[in-house]
Amino acid sequence: MNADDPDRSNIAPELAAIEFQSPGRFIVHNPPASSNQPDQWQPAPFALGTATTIQRFESPDDARRHALALLGQAQRTLTLYSPDFEPLLYNHSSIHQACVRFLLAHPRNHLRVLLKDSSRAVRQGHRLLSLARRLSSSMQIRKLHPDYPAQTCAFLVADRCGVLVRPEPDQFIGYALYRDPGRARQLQRQFDTAWDHSLSDPDLRSFLL
Repeated sequence: MNADDPDRSNIAPELAAIEFQSPGRFIVHNPPASSNQPDQWQPAPFALGTATTIQRFESPDDARRHALALLGQAQRTLTLYSPDFEPLLYNHSSIHQACVRFLLAHPRNHLRVLLKDSSRAVRQGHRLLSLARRLSSSMQIRKLHPDYPAQTCAFLVADRCGVLVRPEPDQFIGYALYRDPGRARQLQRQFDTAWDHSLSDPDLRSFLL
């Protein structure tokens, strides 16, 4: 047959068979699936109503430990005055669990939150917003009246006895007192007065419905 035959020019020559021998079986050790559970915070080792010395802190971890200790030991009332719900401090599973235990421990237990601005928490989501929606009879969140003079600090009051205060809310510098009724009463009065002038925030109301 003619080598220039167009019917044969595009046909590749047949290749010789290749002998293949399997080297055997291999066992693949895949690492276990990593847990996506967030790390649990540990509370500060101080007793609400007992420890009398001031506990100063300058780091986020210490601020979180004191906040968790106060929230976890409160037995009657909790009040939180915050510029924007401070997600780095309060939007965590450990804080959420402490608040759930507190609110479910007794029908009279009550948590009130007063915010200067709720837009960030509503936009980004916050565990305590979801909790307020679930336990609306025990937890209330309101917005500071725009004409009412706002506090420059952020604070938490537990059982009208213990307090957590951060003079500059954009920093994690502050102090905790576990038994100072005088300071607690002062902050509680400031909170109650601001609460009496507070507003029901439309953004919060639509979220909590």
